[in-house]
Formats: sequence, C-alpha cells, structure tokens
Amino acid sequence: MPYVLTVDQRGSRRGPDRVGDVLRRLNSTVAAVLPFERTAGDEFQGVLADPGEVVDVVVQLVRLGGWSIGVGAGPVQTPLPESTRAATGVAFLCARRAVDAAKNRPARLAVRGAVPVDSGDAQAVLTALAVLVERRSDAAWEAVSLIEAGRTQAQAAAELGVSRQAVGQRLATGAWELERELRPTAARLLDRAAG
Repeated sequence: MPYVLTVDQRGSRRGPDRVGDVLRRLNSTVAAVLPFERTAGDEFQGVLADPGEVVDVVVQLVRLGGWSIGVGAGPVQTPLPESTRAATGVAFLCARRAVDAAKNRPARLAVRGAVPVDSGDAQAVLTALAVLVERRSDAAWEAVSLIEAGRTQAQAAAELGVSRQAVGQRLATGAWELERELRPTAARLLDRAAG
C-alpha cells in the first residue's frame, strides 16, 4: 500500500526556497515509488511503498527543521503515472488533509489514512518521535550518527575524542534507544492506517 508525503516549507516568504536542496537529498537516498517533486511553490510530494521509509523521511525532515509534514496512507489509483503530480487516490487526498492539519499541530506533523483510528495512533507515535528528534543536541546527533553508521561506542568515542561513557551519555540524553523502539512501532501503525 503506498504512502504519500506532502511537505510544505514553513516561513518560505521570509527565507530562501529550500525545496530544491531537500528534493536532491531525498531523491538520492530514498527508494520512492514515485520520486519526490515540487508540486506547487514551496511544497513537494513523494510516494513511498514502505512504512519504515516513511518514518525515515519524517525523521530526516524533522531534523532539518522548517517543514510541515503530511502523511497520507491508503490506496492510490493504478497504474501510477510517471509524475507524482499526476497521481490520484485516497492516499493523496489524505496527505493533503494531513499537511493542512500539520500546520497547527505539535512538531508540524499529521497523519491521515484509510483507517482513522490507526491514523491517529500513527500520528501520536510519529509526533512523539518528532519531538524527541527536535530536542536532540548536536553532541547527541554526532554520537547517534556514528553508531547508526555501524561504529561501536568505543570507536565513536575515539572519533569524537571523548570517553566511551561520554558517548553512552550522549546516546542516553538523545533518547536513541527510545527512537529505536518508536520507529518500528510507527511503521506498523502506518501500515494499519493504510487499511
């Protein structure tokens, strides 16, 4: 079941257009069913097949900051066209409603889907994950990035020039273990939200 992300740049009238940079970043790292593309002004959209990838993209966008993120879960009309802008279906309508709702929600994130109760649950878990990511310090991000790249805590400590205990403290302060628990939970709930 596809998932549609509709993402709107916050405060785009007061700052530079960041859509192009984010599109390049996402399209070079994310396996999308339909690539992310600008749909209008400071807004872009993409279609993903895997709910785990949706969670990854949400975390990336939250870490970058400055985005209202709408996730739509549900069926789409097939066959899919070559362009995201030409595609239609329930997931697209849900993503539109979600990005509009996100503008007034904590962490600027909302989920709408074919199954409203599960969409609400997915939204709650993704919002908790987003708040956790938003509050993480740069020092914690350094440690998390190295551990996620496959380093041991001892290797990360050597690269950062700190003790192994300091790396452990950065991971704990950054709630890395909690993030690891929330990610698959959010993906499962997105799967249910799609129906």
